[in-house]
Amino acid sequence: MAIYEYSLWKSGIKLICGVDEAGRAPLAGPVTAGAVIMPENCRRTGITDSKLLSASKREELAEKIKNKALAWAVESVDHETIDRINILQASLLAMKRAIFKLAMETDLVLVDGNQLIPNLNIPQEYVIKGDSKSVCIGAASILAKVERDRIMAEYHEIFPYYNFKQNKGYPTPEHRRAIHTHGPCRIHRMSFRLLPEGVLQEALPLER
Repeated sequence: MAIYEYSLWKSGIKLICGVDEAGRAPLAGPVTAGAVIMPENCRRTGITDSKLLSASKREELAEKIKNKALAWAVESVDHETIDRINILQASLLAMKRAIFKLAMETDLVLVDGNQLIPNLNIPQEYVIKGDSKSVCIGAASILAKVERDRIMAEYHEIFPYYNFKQNKGYPTPEHRRAIHTHGPCRIHRMSFRLLPEGVLQEALPLER
């Protein structure tokens, strides 16, 4: 799990920040990114890709990560910005904001995926499937997922029609049926295909 970190630590690079996002695929809500600097030679303690963990396990690990990390931060980019600059750029922006929010500087950033963060004046490397290979990225993925789930649970109280507490904005059949019935609400990503082809979504009302 820490294959990337161990080789870097041995080479003298001590402060390594992992970054990852949660919420690229949903039809509604923000994209959220975590940034975590774990101590050198830290133990894995169950950290892995957040998608492989139950909600209760993610929340348990999130508290452990916050207590063990040298520094951590979480930042979100809202649905309006996603619609304006696209989801990839919004994801990278959320990561950049999380890094800049850290309480300490980092020597190197490990970015989950196959893209580097634009205009980041810090050495960085991307790691494909990094959330299952890097303890720092895995920790970041857990913090991002827990925070985004919390945000969507709050939106559920405002827009109960869509059951955001359960689906977190992802395109489940139930969620798509709710959009068809009630129209999109103000946190839906209007640049996404909210309904399957053949459904006239432009005729739907906008739930405020």
